[in-house]
Amino acid sequence: MSVRTYRVVGMACGHCAGFVTEEIERIPGVTAVVVDVENDTVTVNSDRLLDIVDVRAAVEEAGYELP
Repeated sequence: MSVRTYRVVGMACGHCAGFVTEEIERIPGVTAVVVDVENDTVTVNSDRLLDIVDVRAAVEEAGYELP
C-alpha cells in the first residue's frame, strides 16, 4: 500500500475538491482520495506506488496543476 500527499495549485472550494477527487479515483490502483482545499493538498492511498505522470494528468484533467 502507498500513501502520498501532493500539492495542488488552484483549488478554492468543495467543487474543486470534487473534480480533483473524481479524476484521481479513475487511476487504476487508487483506493482513497482526501482533498484538503485549505492547505492545497491531496492525499492519495493506492494499492501500489503511482506514477507521478498519471497523478499530474488526472489533476490537470480536473483543471488544476501540480507544481
